[in-house]
Amino acid sequence: MGAFLDRFLLLYVYLILILSFSSFFVSESSSVFSSCKLRRQFYLNGMHKPGDVVLGGLFEVHYTSVFPELSFTSEPNQLTCQGFDTAGFRHAMTMAFTIDEINKNSHLLPNVTLGYSLYDNCATLVIGFSAALLLASGQEEQFLLQEKCLGTPPVLGIVGDSFSTFSIATSDVIGLFNLPIVSYYATCSCLSDRRRFPTFFRTIPSDTFQVRAMIKILKRFGWTWAGLLVSDDDYGLHVARTFQSDLAQSGGGCLAYSEILPWGEDPAEVKRIVEIMKKSTARVVIVFAHQIHMIQLMDEVVRENVTSLQWMASEAWSAAAVLQTPRLMPYLSGTLGISIRRGEIPGLRDFLLRIRSDIHISSSGNNYGHSMVMQFWEYTFQCRFAPPPAGWMEAGGELCTGQEDLESGGAELLDVSDLRPEYNIYKAVYALAYALDDLLQCKPGRGPFSGHSCATLQTSEPWQFMHYLEKVNFTTSFGDQVSFDENGDALPIYDVMNWLWLPDGRTKVQNVGLVKKLASKDEELTLDDDKIFWNFDSKQSPLSVCSESCPPGTRMARRKGQPLCCFDCVPCSEGKISNDTDSVECTSCPEDFWSNAKRDHCVLKKTEFLSYHEPLGVCLTMTSLVGTFICAVVLGIFTYHRSTPIVRANNSELSFLLLVSLKLCFLCSLLFIGRPRLWTCQLRHAAFGISFVLCVSCILVKTMVVLAVFKASKPGGGTSLKWFGAVQQRGTVMVLTSIQATICTAWIVSASPAPHKNTQYHNDKIVYECVVGSTVGFAVLLGYIGLLAVLSFLLAFLARNLPDNFNEAKLITFSMLIFCAVWVAFVPAYVNSPGKYADAVEVFAILASSFGLLLALFGPKCYIILLRPERNTKKAIMGCSITKT
Repeated sequence: MGAFLDRFLLLYVYLILILSFSSFFVSESSSVFSSCKLRRQFYLNGMHKPGDVVLGGLFEVHYTSVFPELSFTSEPNQLTCQGFDTAGFRHAMTMAFTIDEINKNSHLLPNVTLGYSLYDNCATLVIGFSAALLLASGQEEQFLLQEKCLGTPPVLGIVGDSFSTFSIATSDVIGLFNLPIVSYYATCSCLSDRRRFPTFFRTIPSDTFQVRAMIKILKRFGWTWAGLLVSDDDYGLHVARTFQSDLAQSGGGCLAYSEILPWGEDPAEVKRIVEIMKKSTARVVIVFAHQIHMIQLMDEVVRENVTSLQWMASEAWSAAAVLQTPRLMPYLSGTLGISIRRGEIPGLRDFLLRIRSDIHISSSGNNYGHSMVMQFWEYTFQCRFAPPPAGWMEAGGELCTGQEDLESGGAELLDVSDLRPEYNIYKAVYALAYALDDLLQCKPGRGPFSGHSCATLQTSEPWQFMHYLEKVNFTTSFGDQVSFDENGDALPIYDVMNWLWLPDGRTKVQNVGLVKKLASKDEELTLDDDKIFWNFDSKQSPLSVCSESCPPGTRMARRKGQPLCCFDCVPCSEGKISNDTDSVECTSCPEDFWSNAKRDHCVLKKTEFLSYHEPLGVCLTMTSLVGTFICAVVLGIFTYHRSTPIVRANNSELSFLLLVSLKLCFLCSLLFIGRPRLWTCQLRHAAFGISFVLCVSCILVKTMVVLAVFKASKPGGGTSLKWFGAVQQRGTVMVLTSIQATICTAWIVSASPAPHKNTQYHNDKIVYECVVGSTVGFAVLLGYIGLLAVLSFLLAFLARNLPDNFNEAKLITFSMLIFCAVWVAFVPAYVNSPGKYADAVEVFAILASSFGLLLALFGPKCYIILLRPERNTKKAIMGCSITKT
């Protein structure tokens, strides 16, 4: 509604403009009319000082006005200004002081005297716009049509206005005449549009920079969840759009709500907004609005007792004394605000002390009512001068003398300890003065205009003055650089303020930081955290987030239908980690790494293989060594008793070779224990295959010898023994073993077994194993051993019932039965055992079959040799058998 009213008033003043300017050209003929009269007089509150060049100024000396009732009388009804604003009056006097200081400066504009025409906009668009028209068109009621124009000197530039909406309206029209306007308080980013506002400049940063400064503060304290309140005008609505856009681009947070504060009295709407603030989980409230909005808002906040909020103030109210009251400070203390850069203006206080109403009454040149100084005097000392004309609020009290003690009664005016808008006004006036000085310093023939010409004070056009104003670059006495960019904006710099509520009830607005931007650099935020006062029990920065930060080891999962800042923390899955706070996704660990229990680091995967250091590996190793030791003992016993019949029976050479092969079988099992390497992977199966083939070959040959001997004992069977002599037995064993050696060689050459890191069994472990390389080669190796074992078993089974006191065929049959049973059970157990357990199964099969052969074949013989030596005689052995030695 406020924005609609502003646009309605803007249309109204545009109509006034058309009527006013058309009046200059209303004449029937020069012979009838000798002068041109303004169609409309604007009765405005102002203050003037003559000079060679006049600068205009628009200030808010009253902060409200009353619209008159419509009337069609001959005299137009006037708006009534109410509510004297001492700070606004000090702003106007700052411009008067600055011009006085420049006039005294012998180095700046030495031969030119500056004058001023300062007007009060009464915080009303119609009045402010009317004042701007007066500055652009002149104030004299009547101009004589002579060869040389008489009247007030032209206004070279205007300092103002304080409101963005007013500046937009003024610049839209005044810009048509190339008359420069330098604002000290209008911050709307829309005013940086150079195509629409080609003559607008400002010494206060744009809201675009202020928004980025706010976002930097939000990031600094980790506030990702905040509410935004803006005024219903160009200032607030542009900020709302810019803030939401920049916040989304920066990824610095989200808005819990965004509301527009109404103009005028609207208690229901304000109450609705406060209810939203009260229910929201956002603890930070950002307000881009004017003092009047904050007064209405805080009345409802106090009524609802909404506490525990962290307020962030825009420059429009960050230093508002009207809000720093004992009633509001329990709620507003701790406020962080963006404030206009504070500066120092030496001599300003002394200038203000020299104000005397009688001096300014005589020199004001104001024929339309009280001068600003008179109104200030009446407001400050509650007295009155002569009754003012209709349209101005009449002061009460006694008559003013003009000699009242200003130092004791004007403390608010004389307080120059925190000059902020005043400092911007100071810079604005100096910018115009330096531009004019540059124009006058131009040397003919070296000028920037056509034909290298220069402009003069008498012939200069506004656009020529604009050329110099765009290139202004100077440094104030306070040390701040002043220049304008391509959009007419000054180098941005803001102070960061903090509202402190002292124990004695006093309030203090202290500077706790600085935000500035230098050429070709991003914004820089400097904060003194130790100085910041927090209005919370913890005395620490509050937490304002929609969702708690996701710790390392988790990722953010956005909640459907809610802003990006609202999310759940989901733990990373196995094998993935996040080592940063608020990670959007989890990253997979490298191949040899796995996530730790907290999912925040990748650690080396545990390695698994049949190790010598684990109980299973130790047991198998010890068993292998025990078997090897037993073989050595048996071999020693047989060697010691090698001449006895039991050892010499059935080819003692094969018995010794069989013991050696069994010993190799026990030892080859050690190749399956320990970290797999290329040589162990290649050797383990080859050694295992060859050792067992050597062992089974010896048993097969021994079985065949038993059958041949039995057959030779029968009539006509003697010729069978010639095929089983010692040479033939050794040759048969060597041939059968060579076949296995050939198989192993072909397997290793064609598809060699190799170590492999297997991650299929366990995600968090690396299982080191030997891949067989060629399954066919492995199957042929096992098949060949199985073939010889089955053949030995069948032959021994056929010879088991041969008549003999010591029939070795029975022992061979039993040993082969054990051997075949072990290896038949081995195949499914091996296939279904993962990782190191497959190696353990194979080692167990090797050891079991080796012990079976060792005990079954040599156990009875050792029993006879050691415990029943009486049976170890040739007579006892040959009771029913014929033995060949």
